[in-house]
Amino acid sequence: MLRQTRGEAAPHQSRKTPFSSVRWKLGQVTHSRELAYSVLAATRPARQRKDGTRIRRILGFPMQVYPRFLLSATSAEHFPPPTVPEVAFLGRSNVGKSSLINALLGSKQAHVSSTPGRTRAINFFTITNSRERQQPQLIFADLPGYGYAKISKSISAGWPAFINPYLSDRPTLELCVCLVDSNIPPQASDAQLIDYLRGAGRRFVIVGTKADRLSGNQRAKALAALRQGLATEEILLCSAKTGAGLGELWSTIYSVAQL
Repeated sequence: MLRQTRGEAAPHQSRKTPFSSVRWKLGQVTHSRELAYSVLAATRPARQRKDGTRIRRILGFPMQVYPRFLLSATSAEHFPPPTVPEVAFLGRSNVGKSSLINALLGSKQAHVSSTPGRTRAINFFTITNSRERQQPQLIFADLPGYGYAKISKSISAGWPAFINPYLSDRPTLELCVCLVDSNIPPQASDAQLIDYLRGAGRRFVIVGTKADRLSGNQRAKALAALRQGLATEEILLCSAKTGAGLGELWSTIYSVAQL
């Protein structure tokens, strides 16, 4: 779950502050991953920010990953061979799904559309722990968003016909990451999706996105509302912007995928 900062916030760091010094001071001042990510990202020179290895290690990410786009599937016949564990990302359009996937992978693999609800394919990404490794160890599946305006009226009517077969029949689908917007009340379509996954016997984790937009009190209220509306106590608040909660989400993914 999202951890709140204890004690005073870390003082503003100059861009000239050595990275190692910032890391040491953060260890003394706070255990907040959200604050650590913000400060470390701001203090690193621009030429070093493309490689997130050091930040990922401090934030508790299990390892550095190397993603590659595999394919876009618009029918079940286009799915890749079921060879390695797969993690599916699902959520309403405009929930921040692509941003969260990119934050997890440390690169802009998933396309962030300016018009929510336009993606009508499942995008598959392979993941390895080495640039040289050719055989994937894990696959992320980015499913189309649902519930946006006139694009779809419900999950069953709005999604293409190949979505249900993927969720119900895919033998290598190990985990479904259900994304909900923590800034708005629980939506009926989110509850419908979770009920469907329960009925299908799929393992899932519920992630509240955009947690950086909420204050401490607002987060507590948002968690309570989501738990009541979605009938579960297990909800993880995350932020693609600050990195909060991403380490915990990676740990869940690795545990379920048995990597």
